[in-house]
Amino acid sequence: MTEQKSKEFVAGGSFLTSKHALKDVFTPEDFTDEQRMMAESVEQFVDGQIMPHIEQLEKTDIDLIVKMLKDAGKLGLLSAEVPEAYGGMELSKAVTCLMAEKFSKTGGLVVSLGGHTGIGTMPITYFGTEEQKSKYLTKLATGELLSAYALTETTSGSDALSARTKAVLTDDGKHYVLNGTKMWITNAGFADIFIVFAKIDGTEFSAFIVERGYPGVSVGAEERKLGIKSSSTRMLILEDVKVPVENLLGQKGKGHKIAFNILNIGRFKLGAGTVGGAKETIKIAIDYAKQRKAFGKSISEFGMMQHKFAEMSIRTFAAESMLYRTAGVIDRILEGVKFSDKGGEKQILKGIEEYAIECAMVKVYCSEVLDYVADEAVQIFGGYGYSQEYPVERIYRDSRINRIFEGTNEINRMLMIDMLIKRAMRGHIPLLEQAQGLMTELMGPPSFDFDEDFEVLSQETKMVANAKKVFMFVAGAGFQKYLDQLGEQQELLGLAADVLIETFTMESMLMRTKKAIERDGQENLSDMIAATQVYCHDGMERIQTWSKTALAAIEEGDTLMTMLAAVRRLLKHPPINTVHLRRQIAKKVIDNGGYIY
Repeated sequence: MTEQKSKEFVAGGSFLTSKHALKDVFTPEDFTDEQRMMAESVEQFVDGQIMPHIEQLEKTDIDLIVKMLKDAGKLGLLSAEVPEAYGGMELSKAVTCLMAEKFSKTGGLVVSLGGHTGIGTMPITYFGTEEQKSKYLTKLATGELLSAYALTETTSGSDALSARTKAVLTDDGKHYVLNGTKMWITNAGFADIFIVFAKIDGTEFSAFIVERGYPGVSVGAEERKLGIKSSSTRMLILEDVKVPVENLLGQKGKGHKIAFNILNIGRFKLGAGTVGGAKETIKIAIDYAKQRKAFGKSISEFGMMQHKFAEMSIRTFAAESMLYRTAGVIDRILEGVKFSDKGGEKQILKGIEEYAIECAMVKVYCSEVLDYVADEAVQIFGGYGYSQEYPVERIYRDSRINRIFEGTNEINRMLMIDMLIKRAMRGHIPLLEQAQGLMTELMGPPSFDFDEDFEVLSQETKMVANAKKVFMFVAGAGFQKYLDQLGEQQELLGLAADVLIETFTMESMLMRTKKAIERDGQENLSDMIAATQVYCHDGMERIQTWSKTALAAIEEGDTLMTMLAAVRRLLKHPPINTVHLRRQIAKKVIDNGGYIY
């Protein structure tokens, strides 16, 4: 704990207003050999024990799904985040993300895994009593028990607090009687316990541990889903289910704390799965393109194909950089804190909650990157990509759910802006002060400063700094115009969120590349540098479109023209040959047979 307190505190969302040291930014290059070996053991299990059965798993073979999860449990792969006191490994968030990456190629099965290890186990880990942990956690860590998370209802998806499932205390005070129906419950076909959310007396939103064997618990038929078919998704039906009072999870009426905090964890863990999926998809697409001949040569030699491979790799590099940067800041704030410490769970939860904005950005961006990569892979396969005989057909279907899971991307876009403004108004980050001083700066002479330590990326450094100013300018203008009615301007919030995400992504890539240069020199990092340059230059073009649209929704006439002129000044940058840089990246990716970063 002493070491933790001695470190400089990095507030969530402060990347907009503060310069963070490169040494404090975690990148995938920082993993130790031991941590990489742990990830390799996961990959060996997946390749050796799961992938040979993928066709049968795709038939939603419940017995086989359960066997795979229990086999993973025997190897300790379900216990990564469980406290050591209950048989877990209590690993860092970065390492668990790396392990999740390796599971991602299993498609729907990784959803089953996450439904158990993440949202199914973490509520008890963080909010359970000592008795609840002793009874359930050890068995959850080994796979003896499998879990599910039951929050969604027919009338409450992203709006979780409008749930209608009701809990009533019995006259003798020994049980809560639960009645209601939950929808889209992952693992419902086989879960031994359910984390169920219900309103006590119809008002106090609370959580309960419900065992499958309790009378009145039943499940519906398997949902006929578009994708993730190697996971079980069913309705959970609760009819006069008597749940012992000792199975109330957390405090009465505080179920929202459990739901929202667990969603924060789930969001960046989902990002890990999508990054792993993107890497695997790139490899599959390249393998096919190198073999497929057209007009007398491999289609991998065509310029438009090379553009696709380069862009798929650049965006995956971007997603990977922001994912591990986020995992790293969470690990950093939690360094030295153990579940066994007095109040350890609360400290850990507070640390994760600090970076809720970053978790939301990771969820949105990474899920959309996988969708992009999967779509391009189908295009590369051509007609074969539309056939179930080829793996990209399944990948394409499986990827789509990620933009809906853990709160839709639309909800997350609104949440991140709402959380950022609230943090600024509470004084946690000096966003409002810097936004107010921005107009004075824009009226002054232009700055030609650059990062002298990284002259090769001086332009990109300036772009990131200006992108932050553009966000503050647009968000500040929207806040000043609409004040407490800003939440009703969903289109504006969405545009501001896109600028915010793009800025965080650009900076994450830039800092990762700078850290690599600082460590190894730039001689062998031309592909990393090229990816950062291409993404930042294209990112500024995207930001220009979003900010122009947003400002036109806020002001009009001469005021709008003045604002647009200010934004154009910030977004002005010299062009570079992105076609050449993409060709450079594509050649390396194709020669390597997959993701190169």
